[in-house]
Amino acid sequence: MTDRLDPGTDVGLYVHWPYCSRICPYCDFNVVRDRGRGEEQAALAEAILADLEAQAALAGPRRLASIFFGGGTPSLMNPAAVAAVIQRAQALFPPRGDIEITLEANPTDAEAGRFVALAQAGVNRLSMGVQALDDSALAFLGRNHSAAEALRAVDLAVRLFPRLSIDLIYARPGQTVEAWQAELLSALDLGFEHVSPYQLTIEAETAFGRAVRRGTLTPPDEDRAAALYEATQSVLQAAGLDAYEVSNHARGPGARSAHNLHVWRGGDYLGLGPGAHGRLALDGARTATVAHRRIGDYVSGVAAGSPWSERERLSFQDAAEERLLLGLRTVEGVPVKTLVALGLSTTGGPVASLVSDGFLALTAGRLVATAQGRPVLDGVLKVLLT
Repeated sequence: MTDRLDPGTDVGLYVHWPYCSRICPYCDFNVVRDRGRGEEQAALAEAILADLEAQAALAGPRRLASIFFGGGTPSLMNPAAVAAVIQRAQALFPPRGDIEITLEANPTDAEAGRFVALAQAGVNRLSMGVQALDDSALAFLGRNHSAAEALRAVDLAVRLFPRLSIDLIYARPGQTVEAWQAELLSALDLGFEHVSPYQLTIEAETAFGRAVRRGTLTPPDEDRAAALYEATQSVLQAAGLDAYEVSNHARGPGARSAHNLHVWRGGDYLGLGPGAHGRLALDGARTATVAHRRIGDYVSGVAAGSPWSERERLSFQDAAEERLLLGLRTVEGVPVKTLVALGLSTTGGPVASLVSDGFLALTAGRLVATAQGRPVLDGVLKVLLT
């Protein structure tokens, strides 16, 4: 291993732990119920370590940029297994210094009881799924914690972890702008440095999606959703939590998620665990990987030397399109040179039109979405790429 490695070769690590104590009605992630799966979980933890070893050999000499344990609910993961992944990753990819190690957690009292062990395992940033500070809203969202539990867990996390992020969900049926503003203002007293406020998205193959089709659930209309979005930006901006990405706010650049920024900037990352996605520069091409979704298939696939259900060499154009899709979500935007592979020009066509209309801006050789463009980014991207 050499100290002369190009920082561009740094690799992030995403670990997917698919177990949840309860499946939320809005969730379409690759998750399963946690109960009665102790033997399977032990086998999965071993498979993740074996997959890490194999992918490290494939990736070659790199430096470790970050680690992110997602899910599912990785706060249900055995802290010893978390520590084993962290230690092995740092041995295989020696970091340049201290790195961000994030773990997603639910704020139940039972899981908060693991926080000390998780901090000792090496986790230094907790991302907590608070989701709401109202018991009726939490019940609607299918969460298995109360508002009081969330407050206790946040108080403990602030004392144990150097960095804390919380998730909140808004645009709930019947939610008013005034109620959401009040909820946000009360959340601001909790001491976190980062917040991810997500509009409730109704996915077709979820319990909420089926309820919408039955007519028993009616989400807010576009005007109400837009008003709630604007209220989110206004309250958080006034509190010093800048929007550095469409759904992410931080108290200054140092509080931004290093792992997510690494991904959004087009950095390489390994995907470990059932259904995990990865991106690696292999044999001169950016390669997209997707692990087997079923836990048993993933474990047996790792044992057979074939953890992926998909492995695709992206064309230069496909890689550039992905870079554009991710990069425009952030305030950094993307380098103008990214447009060349897509046959786009800054002097005419859709880019010039969107700049003229105030949805995009050109600054210091980069293309960025404006405050006007970020709320309608899907539409902006559709114009650019069709």
